[in-house]
This record gives sequence, structure tokens and C-alpha cells, in this order.
Amino acid sequence: MLALSVPSNSKISDMKKVTIYTDGACSGNPGKGGYAAILKYKDVEKEIVGGENDTTNNRMELTAVIKGLEALKEPCIAEVYSDSQYVVGAINEGWITNWQSNGWKNAAGKPVKNAELWQTLIRLCAEHDVSFIKVKGHSDNEYNNRCDQLAVKQYKGKEEKV
Repeated sequence: MLALSVPSNSKISDMKKVTIYTDGACSGNPGKGGYAAILKYKDVEKEIVGGENDTTNNRMELTAVIKGLEALKEPCIAEVYSDSQYVVGAINEGWITNWQSNGWKNAAGKPVKNAELWQTLIRLCAEHDVSFIKVKGHSDNEYNNRCDQLAVKQYKGKEEKV
């Protein structure tokens, strides 16, 4: 499992607890994509959205998490909620540790897709105390559903501009 430890310059008792909901979406795979993250701290919410013209769903799922963590202005305790087995499984089931140990090769010996994004995520996780929680997509989680709507709106906006 990826070591997600408290940054050395922070005490966990002094850190703010932020909840981050994320989702990525893609029209075609690859195709136009969008991502969204909703950060919650106490009664404050912040939405972060964006997209790319030529991407994959997995890249958008990862980008949503990265953008959410990048928005934190100081080391925080971050609970990341995602419906992506790709993201949550890589962390919680230790896939990412195996990829690192194998020189960014997967179990089949092929290069890990999105390695540069995974490396960015690892760096961000080292700055915060991060946990990943899997939620069921398109279900009853209000914030996951909102992230999905925001992400889809991003790629649909890109389709309209073409």
C-alpha cells in the first residue's frame, strides 16, 4: 500500500479535515472528457472543474483527484471519495506500490498508463494525510452525483465549441 503519512512539518491534531468528492467523465474513450472535484471544509464548499479534448475516462478520474488535492493551501487531512475502482483500487489495494517497484510496469510487464499522473498523485499524497473511499457511482451519493453532472457538463461544453 502507498505510504500516506502525515507531512513531517505538521501535527495531525493541527491539520484541517477536508472532504473531497471527485469524478471524471468521457465521451468516447478516448474522447472529450471532463473532471470535477468538490471540496468541503466545515460549511464551505468549492467546486473545481475542467476538461480535455482528447483524453480517457481514467485520466479524468485521476485528474479530478489531483486537482482536488492541488487546491489545498496547506497540509490537510483529506478524505477522497471516488467511484473509480481504478483510482481507489490502485491506492487501497496496493497496485501503485507494485507499479513503482516494477519500474512503472504493470503485472503484464507493460508500461503503466498515466504514470505521470500517478507520480503527481504520489507527491500530493506525501503533502497531506490522505485516505481514499470508494463510493458507488450514479447511486445515492449526492456529491458524487453532483461531480458526475459537473464533469459531463465540462465535456459537453467542449463538444459544443468544436
